[in-house]
Amino acid sequence: MRDEASATDPPYPDGEYPAIVIDAEDGVADDGSSLTHVELALLTGPQKGSMVTVTATGALGSAIDLLGMPATLTVANGQPSFTIDS
Repeated sequence: MRDEASATDPPYPDGEYPAIVIDAEDGVADDGSSLTHVELALLTGPQKGSMVTVTATGALGSAIDLLGMPATLTVANGQPSFTIDS
């Protein structure tokens, strides 16, 4: 599952970052659409241990089901997106 996201943290250099979901919370945008706030812990490289918070538009499924899932944070041209690896 891949979702465009906006990060609230400082930008990371372009690349792919293996991660794990450590927190997730469902929410609702001002326009009534579904949001999912996901907190990722990066697993490798110089950013290992960094926490990244992303907000995905649309429902990703149950926030409880996302906990502990492996993920990949991808930064391209300074824009983050992430994939929940299944």
